[in-house]
Amino acid sequence: MLFLSFLDILCLPLSHLVVRMSLWRFLILLSIFMLCKGEDSDCDNFTDLDFHESFMGTYLYVRLLLYTRANLECGQELPHHNFTQEPLFNVSRPTTFVIHGYRPTGAPPIWINLIVHLLAAQKDMNILVVDWNRGAANLNYFTAVANTRGTAVNITGFIESMKKEGASLDSIHLIGVSLGAHIAGFIGAMLGGQVGRITGLDPAGPMFASAPTEERLDPTDAQFVDVLHTDMNSFGLRGTHGHIDFYANGGLDQPGCPKTIFSGKSYFVCDHQRSVFLYLCALNHTCKLMAYPCSSYSDFLSGQCLQCETFKPASCPVLGYDMSQWRDTLLRLGQTRAYFSTTAELPYSKTSYRVDLVTWNQFLRWGVVILRLYNGKNVIESQIDTKQLRFEQYTSTRLLAQFDEDLYPIQKISLRIVTGNMIGPRYKIRLLRIRITPLENPNRPLMCRYDIILEENAEVSFKPLPCN
Repeated sequence: MLFLSFLDILCLPLSHLVVRMSLWRFLILLSIFMLCKGEDSDCDNFTDLDFHESFMGTYLYVRLLLYTRANLECGQELPHHNFTQEPLFNVSRPTTFVIHGYRPTGAPPIWINLIVHLLAAQKDMNILVVDWNRGAANLNYFTAVANTRGTAVNITGFIESMKKEGASLDSIHLIGVSLGAHIAGFIGAMLGGQVGRITGLDPAGPMFASAPTEERLDPTDAQFVDVLHTDMNSFGLRGTHGHIDFYANGGLDQPGCPKTIFSGKSYFVCDHQRSVFLYLCALNHTCKLMAYPCSSYSDFLSGQCLQCETFKPASCPVLGYDMSQWRDTLLRLGQTRAYFSTTAELPYSKTSYRVDLVTWNQFLRWGVVILRLYNGKNVIESQIDTKQLRFEQYTSTRLLAQFDEDLYPIQKISLRIVTGNMIGPRYKIRLLRIRITPLENPNRPLMCRYDIILEENAEVSFKPLPCN
């Protein structure tokens, strides 16, 4: 006769257990059966709190949820001690920590699953989602700020244990969102700035705006620090805080975000959250967000910062995961500000052209330029109106023309110089040359046209020619 343990009996198929069984016994055994069946398949999820808990306030508790290519759909909570017993965690692989920010409602970030999948697509790595929702979920923002230090101490201790097991600090990447960016900075500082990389996505501004470098994210916190700004005039942090700081649309108001408080929650969070969505888009390679080193966004829009010779043979820096093409140059430069513009919706990328005009008109005129490109079926338009442009005898003018779409090949170009002159004679403006250079697509041919006569406020069209 085969003897079975009590647990063995409980884990037999249900069909063996339900014969002549009372209802309450069946329900008890059903629960245990489900437990037995789920022993090897349970997933650990991000802490989901309700508004009541956030209102009452939470005490700090830090969890690490491990994801790898082998368990992308099922996170496993990694113990802070004895983590070597987890077969999915390999200290010889690169490790990326994803650190969220302030959670006033207690709900999980909506982007966690997506960033895990996109990071796993970059390379084979350990992805550790730092779940400090118990600590970040407080209506009192100042409590959440105070908890950033404790979270950083917790994760620093874990990384030190990893190092003892053979992990290299060079292969550690910390990605922090909002308050999470400063947590990443604290961790990096406590590890002597030796972690390989920190990426800060719109580091939090309130309580950090006037903080010294040791109390916020700064370039000394890691071997390489890259930062993306999208909301510097509200929840984000102004200034430069990395080896490269990317400023989307100047780092301020983002296109497509509400402009009035009547839009509700989105009015407060849209600009701040855009940093995450831009980064996700870059990870997914669905948008190429090339940024141009410049002293200010207005100078960038005026076409004064469209040269990328410093980074040759690479292009200007592109937001994303792989920064290897630009890293050495950026470390040599110290701190670099880089600007780019986006559209309001996915895929966010704009198509940019450098426009060089040489004018030879008798009378001085001031105006803005409207440029249209045609490919035979569709037309796109750019109004270059960041400032009034000066057109006079033998003047060379450089402009930045940005379009929400990319049309190619270009079959026709139209140009209009709007001066605002509504009465009196229309003065003529003579262009000795117009040269249009694609910026994001350097392999495409330059487009030129020579000796064009146009009237102010009147559109002229022409077929582009190869440039001599």
